[in-house]
Amino acid sequence: MRRKLREMQGAGDLVEAITAATGIKAATEAVAKATGKDCGCQRRRDKLNKLIPFRRGTDGVQRDQD
Repeated sequence: MRRKLREMQGAGDLVEAITAATGIKAATEAVAKATGKDCGCQRRRDKLNKLIPFRRGTDGVQRDQD
C-alpha cells in the first residue's frame, strides 16, 4: 500500500509507509505469519492516527499548513 502524504490521516500512516519502504513491515508480517500471532500493526497505526492526526479543514479535506 503506497499512499501519498496528502492522503495520510496521521502519524500512524506515515510510520506504516516508512516501515513498508524500509522492509521492516514485510519482516514483521513474516514473523507474525510464522508464529501465528498478530503483530498489532493495524491497532498501533490506528492509535497513532488518533493521537497525532494531520491537520484537516472542517470539510474533511487536508490543508497545507502555512
